[in-house]
Amino acid sequence: MRKKEASILLVDDDDDILFSARISLKKYFSEIITENNPKKISNHLTKKNIDVALLDMNYRIGFEDGKEGLYWLKHIKEISSETTVILMTAFGSVNLAVEAIKQGATDFILKPWNSEKLYGVVNAGVELARSKRKNKQLETVQKQQDKDFHQKTEHIIGNSVAMQSAIDLVKKVAPTDANVLILGENGTGKYVFAKEIHLQSERKNQPFIHVDLGSLNENLFESELFGYVKGAFTDAHKDNVGRFELAKGGTIFLDEIGNLPLHLQSKLLTVIQNRKITRLGEGKEKNIDARIICATNAPIHQMVEEQTFRQDLLFRINTIELNLPPLRERKEDILLLANHFLQKLAQKYRKKVTTFTDNAVKAMQNYHWPGNIREIEHIIERAVIITDNREIRPEDLHFSSQKIDVTLTDNLNLEATEKILIQQAIKKHQGNISRAAKDLGLTRAALYRRLEKHQL
Repeated sequence: MRKKEASILLVDDDDDILFSARISLKKYFSEIITENNPKKISNHLTKKNIDVALLDMNYRIGFEDGKEGLYWLKHIKEISSETTVILMTAFGSVNLAVEAIKQGATDFILKPWNSEKLYGVVNAGVELARSKRKNKQLETVQKQQDKDFHQKTEHIIGNSVAMQSAIDLVKKVAPTDANVLILGENGTGKYVFAKEIHLQSERKNQPFIHVDLGSLNENLFESELFGYVKGAFTDAHKDNVGRFELAKGGTIFLDEIGNLPLHLQSKLLTVIQNRKITRLGEGKEKNIDARIICATNAPIHQMVEEQTFRQDLLFRINTIELNLPPLRERKEDILLLANHFLQKLAQKYRKKVTTFTDNAVKAMQNYHWPGNIREIEHIIERAVIITDNREIRPEDLHFSSQKIDVTLTDNLNLEATEKILIQQAIKKHQGNISRAAKDLGLTRAALYRRLEKHQL
């Protein structure tokens, strides 16, 4: 049998006991450390991660009340809270066992022990220690993510009338618990605005759970959003909390809701109406306490008319509707955004580039920005990386299609412009829908809808 990777510390003033325990355990665990002087416990705990400490209760001749064991138990827990402590004594009593467990011991074993019993107790202790370490690591990661979440919120940048109107609406709606629907093309900042609403709300110190419905497999919709219990389906080996429960007290952001099929829209509508969820495999309903923010780049009102999106669901999710303008409709913000990203990315890549040439500014102003803010960040990041100068020049800016610039100056009608852009993208990528959609800053589904709309 392969030994389990684990460090076991045996502490007893009786060398025979240490020898016996070591012989019993060494065939199961990779490292067995023996110590007959409890004063040296600290040395072992500070040198390595001890999974389990088997600790004698009594060390002084004539004293059998277990007080020394309780003292060293407290000492171990102060130094290494993840270490599982199992107390052992030849003079066990129920009262002493209860007191030891109250003070942090995991189990209690009597001498002389049965080898199988000893192994079982120690093995359970190893698993518990690993679980504690894993949980502590996850807590640390979560705390760091929460810290990053608050510190790294991308600023909402824009002096245009359209952006100021959106920012003012956020200030009004954020303190409420009203459901918000954010509409806008890909890359216009829907996630950033959803996050900003959360951070300006009373729920800001609670979770912000982002769910990308566009990439969520239909078969996993209920299990991911509502959770499941052990045995609910073949691979359900343990209970799992759904996203709505994870968002308890905070905000759940349902991104790309326009991609949700009709049969799943009805299930989501029921949850939003009743404010209750039921885990798969469980009959008990659970109340949900999460603010709901949704977003989509799809023409959702048109989809209601076409009966591809439920009108009653739309009424539930758009108590407040926030429309984010595309970058081409707020050209006065382009240079603001460009300078913001230039400063951020120059610092990231440790480059001394600080500004744009006049021609580079003109090129950015004349470009259509089909990918919106996400595209401007991407293009400037590439420019910062490749340039050896202190300023960004037009040749450093790699736009998705130079042909588009010329066409747009001749035709400023939005419907006609959209059709031209799609034609250019399809031609550029030789009919590859996935690549064309990516270049345009759209999902495949959104591009297919536009192809049908323009009869292309």
